[in-house]
Amino acid sequence: MVSLLDLTSLGQDDTADDVRSLCAAADSPLGLPAAVCVWPRFVGVAAEALAARGLAVRVAAVANFPAGAPDPAAAGAETANALECGAHEVDVVFPWRSFLRGDRGAGERLVAACRRECDRAGGERGTSKANGEKLHAPVLKVILETGELVDPGTIMEAARVAADQGADFLKTSTGKVPVGATPGAVRALLGVIREREGSLGLKISGGVGTVDQAQGYLELVEEVMGEDWISPARVRFGASRLLEDILDKAARLPEGMVPSPGDSSVPERAREGDRGGVQEP
Repeated sequence: MVSLLDLTSLGQDDTADDVRSLCAAADSPLGLPAAVCVWPRFVGVAAEALAARGLAVRVAAVANFPAGAPDPAAAGAETANALECGAHEVDVVFPWRSFLRGDRGAGERLVAACRRECDRAGGERGTSKANGEKLHAPVLKVILETGELVDPGTIMEAARVAADQGADFLKTSTGKVPVGATPGAVRALLGVIREREGSLGLKISGGVGTVDQAQGYLELVEEVMGEDWISPARVRFGASRLLEDILDKAARLPEGMVPSPGDSSVPERAREGDRGGVQEP
């Protein structure tokens, strides 16, 4: 399960030392998380801290966060800045208030603007000589704020807008509103992912702080998409408290039963070949 985590520090008063502490926590005895997620201004700090420890962990930054303003130019610029600073992934907030007012175009324009910046950065980072395809294109996760959209049909329509405009992952919540991830919202997102034949990833964020909660969501993902679909390239949890609970439960296991990095036993579930093996979706 550790390999599915995006360790997150997005407090309003975060400092560089907070981010360095987050990166230190990434070096867990049960393996590496998929990414650390920070404010754009701390992307360089995170990259340096991870490199100093020799950790192959991706750096994600947020954009249009947390309000989800309907301003594609600002969201695109923030995405571009994060990528220029070295981010591998961007979690951008969908303009959900505009969507609820019936303005579908606001979401289309904003996600498309961020997608263009990711594609531009991917092109600048290199192409395959064999076929010209982009290598290491930044991953775009779209935060739909499902707790505010509420209705499963509305959630699915917003998710389709994000998918049509180039989202790589559909994400539940910023964690800054009263209702974060819920089983109903996750099932709705999985419905859209299944419509797209599993080509999109899912990030579950907002109130997921225990192994039991995460395990319940993984069982739901397995029910809809199959166990083989679960990997860091397709499923993420946005959390930091969850790592603490995983480590606590592992410490309580009888001697000899603590899972090794990559082990699929509880509290690990998704088996990965190595501690830092996150492949591009």
